[in-house]
Amino acid sequence: MTGAAPDFRQFIGGDWSVPKGKPAIAQCDPATGQARAPMPVSTPDDVARAVAAAAASGWEDAPKPARLDLMRRLLEAVARREAEFTALISREIGAPVDFARKQQVGAALGHLQATLAAAEAASEDQPVAPDSPEHRVRHEPLGPAALITPWNWPLNQVVLKVGAALLAGCPMVLKPSELSSRTAVLFAECMAEAGTPPGVFNLVLGGADTGAALVTARAIRVVSFTGSTGAGQAIAAAAAPGFKRTILELGGKSPNLLFADCDLPVAIRQGIAHCMRNAGQSCNAASRMLVERSVYDRAVVLATEAARDTEVGHPDAAGAHIGPLVSAAQWQRVQSYIALGRSEGARCIAGGEGRPAGLDAGFYARPTVFADVTPQMRIFQEEIFGPVLTMTPFKDEAEAIALANNSDFGLAGYIQTGTPARADRVARALQVGMVQVNGQSRAAGAPFGGRKSSGLGREAGLWGIRGFQAVKSISGAAFHAG
Repeated sequence: MTGAAPDFRQFIGGDWSVPKGKPAIAQCDPATGQARAPMPVSTPDDVARAVAAAAASGWEDAPKPARLDLMRRLLEAVARREAEFTALISREIGAPVDFARKQQVGAALGHLQATLAAAEAASEDQPVAPDSPEHRVRHEPLGPAALITPWNWPLNQVVLKVGAALLAGCPMVLKPSELSSRTAVLFAECMAEAGTPPGVFNLVLGGADTGAALVTARAIRVVSFTGSTGAGQAIAAAAAPGFKRTILELGGKSPNLLFADCDLPVAIRQGIAHCMRNAGQSCNAASRMLVERSVYDRAVVLATEAARDTEVGHPDAAGAHIGPLVSAAQWQRVQSYIALGRSEGARCIAGGEGRPAGLDAGFYARPTVFADVTPQMRIFQEEIFGPVLTMTPFKDEAEAIALANNSDFGLAGYIQTGTPARADRVARALQVGMVQVNGQSRAAGAPFGGRKSSGLGREAGLWGIRGFQAVKSISGAAFHAG
């Protein structure tokens, strides 16, 4: 079926079927705004069957070699269908085709490889001390997992959760975003091709109601969710009565601190690109640029030029441009924040309301930069989730840290400086889960996640696997293989 989008189907207990729930969910082409065939939804009975299939699969008892072998086959299956995933992600969410291939699918394959490598190297039984083998810590699967994934990185977020749960020994039910469910269906085909035993992986389709039914199902023992902070709060509350572990990767409003001794043109260019990539629809986007006052005016000029050089175009076109936002609702949200920024008194130095020239249909937004933004402004504090950057000056290191931490969010932080000691001091002072200095990417398998309203728990590598496992202390019995 190369080149063809898969039909909307659910995958329960190893069998495919078409959901019969009502009402179907409307679908739209981000590039044109035109309606597509609606998505059928899974019924509450479908969700119950999927959870029951996971609970009965016996995957918690699967030996580690079997889990590793399945993961290797899954990695091969996803890699074989790279071109299909690229085309489908571009079509579903409007990601330009080159970005979809290199970043969206490329990141997913990288996460699968890193999670597999972490599991291969890790032990599930560890002595508390080298000279006390009869006192050990054991990592055991928590049980059936509910996985709820977003639309902005539709394959990347699926593999982070599925790969970790699979290797931890947890059978699972996946509920993807209604805006990117075809990508999840294609992934489910890869799971089937990899020879996944019935019930180990299940897929249901739907919106918030389907997710709520999954989270509250009695047999579910761990919930992994990526999405908005508000939805994460609701999921945490729904999971609390059953004391289910929750792994919540939520929103962000990440600061990017530019000190006067950094390579300013490079820092501005990279900062604008990081904020605008994926049309600004990334939770860890560097959307608050904080600049030392002595170079602030020059930074404003450079940011204006970089934003105006950021091209917007059709997802089918090759190149490094950004595409449309995912939906009409998302486009309207971004427009309302741009108007709000103006009303709050921020200085719009690039972009603004409306669509870019020559793009009269679809959900395209203009790359927008606001200067002279203060912490009292909502555009400084609230996640916009679009191609909108704010710029704020600071006088010294202490004020830079205070501005960076003046947020309910705590996902990521970015530091640009030529002073290694300062980079370390500021990195330690930021109230975030991840810090990147001078454009350095995170290492493969490094933990992904945040603090405060950005969520709980970590994903990727061994950290992701451990999120699906319980810790058991055993004393008086040394480990014996088999």
